[in-house]
Amino acid sequence: MKIDGSALPSTPETRNSLDMRLVRIDPGSFKMGFEGDPLPEKLVGELTHRRFGDFDEHPRHQVRIREAFYMAELQVTNLQFEEFNPSHRVLRGKNGFSYDDREAVVQVSWHDALAFCEWLSTREGIPYRLPTEAEWEYTCRAGTESIFHTGDSPPRGRTREGSDEEGADLTVGATGPNPWGIHDMHGNVEEWCLDWYGPYILGTQSDPLGRSGGDYRVTRGGSHSTDPYYLRSANRSGTLPEDRNRLIGLRLVAAGMPKGSMLSSVRAKRWQEDVNQANPKDIDSGPNPRVPFFGRPRKYVKIPEEAKGPLFAKHNHDPALTSCPNGDLLAIWYTCVQERGRELALAASRLRRGAESWDRASLFWDAPDRNDHAPALWFDGRQTLYHFNGLSLAEGNREALALIMRTSKDNGRTWSKARFINPDRGEPSQPVPSVIRTRDGTIMFPCDAPKSDIGKGSALWMSPDEGLTWSMAGAPIAGIHAGVVELENGSLMALGRGNDIDGKMPMSISADKGDTWSYSASPFPPISSCQRLVLMRLREGPILFSSFTGLRTDPAPMPITDESGEERKVRGLFAALSLDDGETWSNVRLVSDDGPGREFETMDGKPFTMDHGNAEPMGYLAACQTKDGLIHLISSRQHYTFNLEWLRTRPSAKPQIRQ
Repeated sequence: MKIDGSALPSTPETRNSLDMRLVRIDPGSFKMGFEGDPLPEKLVGELTHRRFGDFDEHPRHQVRIREAFYMAELQVTNLQFEEFNPSHRVLRGKNGFSYDDREAVVQVSWHDALAFCEWLSTREGIPYRLPTEAEWEYTCRAGTESIFHTGDSPPRGRTREGSDEEGADLTVGATGPNPWGIHDMHGNVEEWCLDWYGPYILGTQSDPLGRSGGDYRVTRGGSHSTDPYYLRSANRSGTLPEDRNRLIGLRLVAAGMPKGSMLSSVRAKRWQEDVNQANPKDIDSGPNPRVPFFGRPRKYVKIPEEAKGPLFAKHNHDPALTSCPNGDLLAIWYTCVQERGRELALAASRLRRGAESWDRASLFWDAPDRNDHAPALWFDGRQTLYHFNGLSLAEGNREALALIMRTSKDNGRTWSKARFINPDRGEPSQPVPSVIRTRDGTIMFPCDAPKSDIGKGSALWMSPDEGLTWSMAGAPIAGIHAGVVELENGSLMALGRGNDIDGKMPMSISADKGDTWSYSASPFPPISSCQRLVLMRLREGPILFSSFTGLRTDPAPMPITDESGEERKVRGLFAALSLDDGETWSNVRLVSDDGPGREFETMDGKPFTMDHGNAEPMGYLAACQTKDGLIHLISSRQHYTFNLEWLRTRPSAKPQIRQ
């Protein structure tokens, strides 16, 4: 049965079979978005990048709503939603939210919300749907142009009661109606909208329908447990349409589909442009592998100093790195003002095969108003690149993350839609870029697991079927941010940060794919915040370990043996090589060219001096090896390149003269 708008009433309000009161919203025009005077200090606080709203609220533009529609006065409740899906009742109270009949329903995906609308449309012969993003903001503003429909402050009521940990009362109607009679437009729960998320454009639009495609569906209105900044009329949020969580519910519209049009998909980013899809015939050729090679450090984080979204100049950290089948390198990392902030997004840059410098950075992944914490990249050695990432509820990291995966088969130019490995926030879902494939074909990577029997540790996710299904090993690795390798006997070896043993970095060994681990002291010094190690097996067979000689705040010296056979002490980033599967580490040297003192940038542009005895003092490390044998190691700012012969060669006894 075709259901169109002809069955809709023409009265100022109506009630449906679920006892929902729907209010007629008449046609009109409004200015969508935010652009103008600075926001009040009470909303911005110390986060000055928020003074003029979020980047995705610009440009402010005129929108015409040409036909009337009916908007539900209240958000959909548990009782109403469970008329459609009685099985949802088992989700009441999950994570401590939404127990009662009259509380707003949560734990519903965009697809669930759409199915509910379709069910009710069939039941009543009236077209129900989700509001478009434009309809939502038009109704929320209700003729106002202020930050909230109540002015500079959100309406009184339960817009922010409780915290994400302790629960909150989500009873609908707790905040007073706006001038058009609609409640809870600023808080309680976020509301799914019909649109794909994407940037605004200039110019007047009529009944806009958002973008023609994307990664995220829009949510609006903010929720409980949320900073009032994110409750503003213009604020935009969104997440994967499959996401179910304790922040998001829905509100219905009764109307036919608007007669507007969709905007085209977002244009390609720099890392997507002009990507060579031919595999070079000389991809295996590079510097002579029998001659030590160490390349000058190159900065790969290239973000303008004034950038305030979606890329941020202030803090760029936690990188992942992979080679591509065409010989390019692709690096991604998070960019933000605060590590726990909702603004945290992923940036990307490409080093094209044969190029001397990295491309300028551009946006890689950014679920709007969600903290996209901790990326990992991996090339399976065949055709496929994998991207793993945490996806937060809102702000925060570790404890509030779900885990997603995407793949690319065209050298990272385009990516599949993200899908959940772990949709249920609570299990460890903060990836570490130490992805391996074991001899039996299992793909594995660690995730930080801050709560375990041994203290801070890392969990191990694994897939036996090319990423189709995933499970988590039964016991934790000692230390967070762990690196993992498979040993020749099939056991796993891991090194991590924290849980130090006898004043040394802990080493974990498992003979049963992570179901149990034995823990012992490694020969290496422990590391601290702003530092992360690399552990990987090289194509030629030896194991590479790279880390720091001591804490970033106290860069203790570490002895190494130089070419003369004498010991000398060095500080900072070092590399160690094991030729006997981790039993001993016979080759240890600074990641430096041993030249005279020169200044480079470490994390967030802080200076450090590289010379004969000093190297970079901090950074999160990631590494890969290309088919030409070169090893590529990145910190939070710099890209180092060297080969196995350089690792095998003892460092010089005296500073080397460099041109």
